[in-house]
Amino acid sequence: MQGGPDHPETLTTRGNLACLQGEAGDPAGAATAFDQLFADMVRVLGPDHPNTLTTRHEIARWRGQAGDPASAAAAFDQLLADQLRKLGPDHPYTFATRYNLAYLQGEAGDPAGAATAFDQLLADMVRVLGPNDPAILTTRNKLARLRGQVGDPDGAVAAFD
Repeated sequence: MQGGPDHPETLTTRGNLACLQGEAGDPAGAATAFDQLFADMVRVLGPDHPNTLTTRHEIARWRGQAGDPASAAAAFDQLLADQLRKLGPDHPYTFATRYNLAYLQGEAGDPAGAATAFDQLLADMVRVLGPNDPAILTTRNKLARLRGQVGDPDGAVAAFD
């Protein structure tokens, strides 16, 4: 049986352990573990491999969970550029990154910019997924909340139309 530190299953297990570390209450440790995993993923699989892109997503996610929304947003922004190039604008992972980027933009102090980003994301999601996809409701909810935060109650209600 083949194995070792560079085996794809070993890399996957390290990612699973990093997620569990974050879920157990150590998001900063999870971000660090994913940072370390990322270097090995690039070396073994390459920078554009889907698992490498997922690792970058997890780094950004756990940075945000650890209380660093600005760094997380920057990491999501960089990831988005590569996902657009590799996966295209309508891929579910690209949508997830755009969602997280908009969310963190709001968390970092720009709710108006986040609302604009969510509005654009929502239009693309409805176009690709249709109006009844469950992810649409989550995005509409976040958009409505942000519009309410920036003093647009009518826009908040309209977000659910």
